[in-house]
Amino acid sequence: MKAIVKNTAAAFMRLIFSLNRSSKRENMRLLNVHGYMPDDFVIRAAVESDIPALAALHVQVWNETYWMVRYKPTLETRLWQWRDQFKEAQIDWFCYVVVNPEKELVGFAKGQKYAHNDFPDYTGELNKLYLLSQYQCLGLGRRLVRQVANRFLDMGITSMVFFGDNKNPSCHFHEIMGGKRLYTKNGEFNGGYGWNDLNIINELL
Repeated sequence: MKAIVKNTAAAFMRLIFSLNRSSKRENMRLLNVHGYMPDDFVIRAAVESDIPALAALHVQVWNETYWMVRYKPTLETRLWQWRDQFKEAQIDWFCYVVVNPEKELVGFAKGQKYAHNDFPDYTGELNKLYLLSQYQCLGLGRRLVRQVANRFLDMGITSMVFFGDNKNPSCHFHEIMGGKRLYTKNGEFNGGYGWNDLNIINELL
């Protein structure tokens, strides 16, 4: 019963947070105003010089998503996190960014190797997935996840987990992408998803 109550409360918060999101129709209209199409956006590997833009984007998307939360991460915190991340050689981790025709970063995804006893069947982790609200529902998120999946496959990694927030309105997106919900032993859904075979992502697109 406790798990049911928590899962229901999380579903309600997903609905509340989704009220601040633009629709696919509105986002396509905005693209058309600028004369863009989704295929005009480029996905490339992130480089160290992207850190200021990555940090600012990280803050902006978080604020858009959790607009009702009073205390939000600062730009200084995100700058420190990304600088610290790039100190590590990109062997066990990687990051891809989405760039619009004006050369601005509008989304990113970070992947890394995964080896924990809680889910021993998975060897890759989609660590972060962020996309500005006005660019959602245009296929860019799908392209990002596909890029991450193919990078893992190139590394010989065939499975992946993602640990998100069960209050995030994008939870359903991961299910569309073939992810299966991960539940705790007492039946709670905390925003985690698993892909046992990453090849399914290419089959979905």
